[in-house]
Amino acid sequence: MKHVDVFTDGACSGNPGPGGYGIIMKYKDTIKEFSGGAAQTTNNRMEMTAVIEALSKLKESCEVTVYSDSKYVIDAVTKGWAKSWQKNNWVKSDKKKALNPELWEKLLGLLDKHRVEFVWVKGHAGHPENERCDELAVEQSQKFKSL
Repeated sequence: MKHVDVFTDGACSGNPGPGGYGIIMKYKDTIKEFSGGAAQTTNNRMEMTAVIEALSKLKESCEVTVYSDSKYVIDAVTKGWAKSWQKNNWVKSDKKKALNPELWEKLLGLLDKHRVEFVWVKGHAGHPENERCDELAVEQSQKFKSL
């Protein structure tokens, strides 16, 4: 199984507001960058979208290490919250509706396809790939700011 390192970040100007995401994917000596955004979104949606878009680009099942500064995404996956929300029809243990169920559905489906490990990195702390992903995400959010 191929191993791919994925670095992601999301950004939002206002929350909600215009947002963007940035992705760096590394496989052996190949490095690719991707980015995108939305005119009206939230930071959490952009964090999730970055991971979804990265995993969607893989053409076959891979071992993937995802590096992210999003505790929302990492904790929801690694602590089993998202699967529990899904099992309970997108209702959390506090009986409130889980946010972003359509994105969680996509992400959980992709996690079933790949063997994924999540690694939390501190944001805005000098991690080179995280800083670059943040630049890409902010650039995208600025493009949508004028819409």
